[in-house]
Amino acid sequence: MTQKSSFLTHVPPMGIYETLYAFQNVFGAPMGEPTTHPWSQGFPLTTQLPGGPAMPETIQVDSMDLKYPKAWGQPELRDAIAGYYNHYYGASIDAENVMVFAGGRPGLIALLLFLQQDIQIRIASTEYTPYWDMLRLLKRNHSLVESSESNHFFPTAQDYLAKNDSDKNLIMLSNPCNPTGITRNGDALKALVENASFGSTGLLVDEAYELFHEPPVSALAHIKNIDESNLFVCGAATKGLQAPGIRIGWVVAAKHHIEILGNFSSFGMGGVSRPSQLYALELFKRERTDLSHTAIPEFYAHQRNRYGNAFTDLGIELFSGAGGFYHWCKLSGDLTATELNERLFPHGAAILKGTDCDMARREDQSPLQQFFRFSFGPLMPNSFELDIQILKNALTQ
Repeated sequence: MTQKSSFLTHVPPMGIYETLYAFQNVFGAPMGEPTTHPWSQGFPLTTQLPGGPAMPETIQVDSMDLKYPKAWGQPELRDAIAGYYNHYYGASIDAENVMVFAGGRPGLIALLLFLQQDIQIRIASTEYTPYWDMLRLLKRNHSLVESSESNHFFPTAQDYLAKNDSDKNLIMLSNPCNPTGITRNGDALKALVENASFGSTGLLVDEAYELFHEPPVSALAHIKNIDESNLFVCGAATKGLQAPGIRIGWVVAAKHHIEILGNFSSFGMGGVSRPSQLYALELFKRERTDLSHTAIPEFYAHQRNRYGNAFTDLGIELFSGAGGFYHWCKLSGDLTATELNERLFPHGAAILKGTDCDMARREDQSPLQQFFRFSFGPLMPNSFELDIQILKNALTQ
């Protein structure tokens, strides 16, 4: 049969989706069904956690809320987001420093889309898997900063700022890091913000996992006047606020940068769902966020320690940091993550292969072939024993 020509350029799915499709072909049901074990999935529990706030069950919507949203986001939500960072991190921002997007990734893509062409992006060689897709499809000039076993997956500020073939650079990273959980905080984060946010250098920090570290951490704690900086901070209701389904994210930056993003929204997005923004406004109520800032770090620290100890007993080498809800693991012997998935699929489980986080996409030549990311984000505490038994059986198969 002759293949039809297409008016669209083919684009493959993000790496994790290839794993999910392969899983469904073997197991016969999509990942996330009650009989599956979503260790490959990057989402949190969306139910009330011990000591945490209850999730809002209703919002009030009237005829005004069915009208077009504001291009930058609803003023009340922008103000609430600014107030959140000012309260918890001592930031000095206001609503005009905030732009609302339909999730975190659209904000990242918009920033990369309008980044000036002579700016080179500096990014760790082990990072969040869709960054590779974004950089490739937007044809952004970038160079890799070593992030491997040799430096315990923790490039220093000096590594990111090292002299290269470009006069202007934007450092881009997730913090806490997805997939490793490595987290820059305290003096290390302060040094990065102070040395990478001004002049010919910019800093883009994806803080999706902000609340999954004890204590929570944000680059906005270390900037005195964001309007005089090249600092961009991305956040979302997806992880710490436990509401990935409402698709609300935001960018915090200098007001002249937010103006550009808002101008783009006026013709490229048309704003973000007003009902979703109303739900997010409920999530930002101070009595809720006070509980979240304690309950989220505590619950997931317990899960992190519990699974980490069990993995060590199974002979898995851990390179995990103290943030996020992932373990960054290395298999022993010659077993690769691809082979581990082949063993796990029939049992309804899957992990994210380390090669999907290789920003050089070296596939069979990747130094991350034996690494995998295990997510305990969506796992209920009572699934622990079965999780470990399935993994143990796969390792000894």
